[in-house]
Amino acid sequence: MTAAAAGLAAPNGQEIVFCLLGVVMIAAAVLVVTTRQLVHAALWLVVCFGALAGCYLMLTAEFVAWVQVLIYVGAVVVLLLFGIMLTRAPIGATAELDSRNRPAALVVALATAALLVTVVVRGFQGAYAPLRDTRAGGATSMGGAIFRGWVLPFEVLSLLLLAALVGAIVIARARRAGASEAMGEEGEG
Repeated sequence: MTAAAAGLAAPNGQEIVFCLLGVVMIAAAVLVVTTRQLVHAALWLVVCFGALAGCYLMLTAEFVAWVQVLIYVGAVVVLLLFGIMLTRAPIGATAELDSRNRPAALVVALATAALLVTVVVRGFQGAYAPLRDTRAGGATSMGGAIFRGWVLPFEVLSLLLLAALVGAIVIARARRAGASEAMGEEGEG
């Protein structure tokens, strides 16, 4: 049975780019959780978020794409990197971060992926919606939605990020004070 007989058209360039960005996003997400270096995980997260922003652009949601770049790539990843640097977390490969449950995690991940793919394929098997420019992702409609119904969660998230940054600074200062006290005791003894 051909694609035309099944009622499906051949993919156009926009759909191919969307699928390629999805592959890049999935590969980067896998690298985020499998790398043993914390800074590399944060950088792969940048790639994942960037590919997601590209997917939003392909769906003609320009405002959401730029918010993705500004908020997640620009703010959240920078906050993660500052947290890593301020808490003096180990930068290189660390055996302490490995829980040695990789086989179990792989089985759970594959089962979850199989379940999600099955649900999506069965749920949208014959559905096809051509992409068109509806301006649904424009600044006017998105700004109205954010500042009418989503203003409280938006502000709670900003306070949570601020608390995480303040917490990282407090932990870093406490460790630095403890280290300098220990060095002072060694010098006296």
